Amino acid sequence: MDYQTLLNIIEKDLETFEHEGKVADYIPELAFVPGDKFGMHLHCINQQDYSIGDSEEKFSIQSISKVFSLALAKMHKTKIWHRVDVEPSGNPFNSLTQLEMEAGIPRNPFINSGALVISDILLSCLKNPKEELLEFVRHLAQDDDIYYDEEVAISEKKHGYRNVALVNYMKALGNINNDVDDILDFYFYQCSIAMSCSQLAKAFMMFANSGKNIGTQERILKPKSIKRINAIMQTCGFYDEAGEFSFRVGLPGKSGVGGGIVAIHPHHYTVAVWSPKLNPNGNSEKGMRALEELTSLTGLSIF
Repeated sequence: MDYQTLLNIIEKDLETFEHEGKVADYIPELAFVPGDKFGMHLHCINQQDYSIGDSEEKFSIQSISKVFSLALAKMHKTKIWHRVDVEPSGNPFNSLTQLEMEAGIPRNPFINSGALVISDILLSCLKNPKEELLEFVRHLAQDDDIYYDEEVAISEKKHGYRNVALVNYMKALGNINNDVDDILDFYFYQCSIAMSCSQLAKAFMMFANSGKNIGTQERILKPKSIKRINAIMQTCGFYDEAGEFSFRVGLPGKSGVGGGIVAIHPHHYTVAVWSPKLNPNGNSEKGMRALEELTSLTGLSIF
């Protein structure tokens, strides 16, 4: 498959793409990102790389980080699913109403309440959670040039009132064990990780390679765990637009309000795309179109 030619076609097709979305501004630091940025990087199982646009420019990965934290939690603790469910939410990712109706058990680990529970689990498992999560991501990407964006983390801390409410409510209902301030600090830093499309595509290869690090072939997670995480990405990875993404793209993946999307074609490739302008559901508008074109041009998806 000549992926570079396909990416070049996508880049050309999207030159006239008319944005209706807008850059996330409820995290003030993200509002400064130019809305016309666009990058895409595809990393194959044979370790060949193909890219277009701003694929080497770093951006805040935001909720994409929830996949990394879930994988790290699975490495250290098997009993997760009694504290967080695996069902699509059908509601906004920061919904308080749904959490109240379901007695403090989040619908899945990729909405904010679920990711806060995973953060709580990691605080109980790890000696230095922030350092160990960052090292884990670097190890997956085989790249030490990955850091937290301090300005984004501080911006989230100053304006993350709904996340404060979520974790305190779950604490009141007995589904949080650690100090809420420690959990929130870890969670905000987790979301602030800055990576490029190239780094993200390589870091996610574990999920396309049956749980093995693509660079070293070291076993990170069992295939059973990879199957389950990929399934949750398929059904829950795009807030309340996961069905639309499955319909249009046909790959498991995860998005973030920083404008990034990573998608996985198991045993074939991973692909990361970045375009900061979001649709009303919080997903990259141009990014979704680019990935839809990719699977349409190749004629291949998981379905």
